[in-house]
Amino acid sequence: RALNSSGEILKVQPLPGTPNLLLLTHSLPAIDMKGKPCEDHCILQHSNRICVITLAETHPILQNGRTIKSINYQISNGCSRLENKVSGKSKRGGQFLTDFAPLCRITCTDETEYTIYSCIRGRLLEVNENILETPNLLLEKPSTEGYIAVILPKFEESKSITENLLNRDEFENIVSKRSSAQSQPS
Repeated sequence: RALNSSGEILKVQPLPGTPNLLLLTHSLPAIDMKGKPCEDHCILQHSNRICVITLAETHPILQNGRTIKSINYQISNGCSRLENKVSGKSKRGGQFLTDFAPLCRITCTDETEYTIYSCIRGRLLEVNENILETPNLLLEKPSTEGYIAVILPKFEESKSITENLLNRDEFENIVSKRSSAQSQPS
């Protein structure tokens, strides 16, 4: 078991695409993105400050047996996350993202569309092109092979990421309150 500075147990899992390397992370949920209830995202942060953006297990895409029809990294006419190119040790050239920059749009077979956001400010290192060919990875392995993107926050902002997001206990408390509120008769 590994612990972070707050004494929380950190998750150890294979680094996507490299089964022999482990990614030591702590999970930081971002809830109700852009005010949309239950559209929760998850940020897995490595000790080297790299962040992997995934869907939280409470996201509607992962609920109720949904099926994914398409995933689109084309954000607007002039912006495709697939065209992101980084180079060198300092990862020059990566697209800079704000907290609420859209990463992709996911459409389910029931025609419901969800926009997945970056949740944090930083440089886009990569998007997961594997989920374009195999969308079920997003449903079956959302926090490993089904990740959305990898982002490198600015060094001076990397500590504030953990301060502005929920820890696991806070997230579970909110989910529990949300479930109680939904089960109450109106």
